[in-house]
Amino acid sequence: MEGLMGASPLPSSVERLIEALSRLPGVGPRTAERLAFHLLRTPLADAQALAGAISTMREQTRPCEICGHVADEVRCRICTDESRDASLLCVVEEPLDLIAIERTGAFRGRYHVLNGALSPMAGVGPGELRMRELFERVDAAAAAGSPIREVIIATNPSPEGDVTLLYLQERLGTTVPKITSMARGLPFGADLQYADAVTILRSLEERRGVE
Repeated sequence: MEGLMGASPLPSSVERLIEALSRLPGVGPRTAERLAFHLLRTPLADAQALAGAISTMREQTRPCEICGHVADEVRCRICTDESRDASLLCVVEEPLDLIAIERTGAFRGRYHVLNGALSPMAGVGPGELRMRELFERVDAAAAAGSPIREVIIATNPSPEGDVTLLYLQERLGTTVPKITSMARGLPFGADLQYADAVTILRSLEERRGVE
């Protein structure tokens, strides 16, 4: 009987890969097993290329020093694009939200990534997010004579997103002339990063002032 419930039938290297894959978001044990066995059947050169791409990404990317988006230099491509309207700032929770908005091709301002949303129940306060960097950025722009004229708060339609929106409105209301939020084209609790481009575009075009 001990043999029936004993050692795993898999080599330890495969077990380690399955365990590592199962730590990825949305990947359960069964999916991790399928991915591992797919990689086992993949030509060695392709598997090595994948491993190399992951390693290179981790070594060469960093948060942009201005907006917090993913960058391979000190500043990301958006922050170094002089054709962007620096007076129009869109605040998002995650880099994937930024990417979703960029796919519409309609927004030509700049961004600020918070790396999350306020969640008092989970112990996530302003200090755990990139709030201070946002406030300093707004103040620095005003001091330099090129103030930000509008901040679009593009947080997700969720309790945490709404708390974050209200907090930012309160903190920025006295320094930024216009604060808006995206129109609610998404179901409550949905994530911006999963929305289609048409819905996001409409939400941007129909954005409204935060009361």
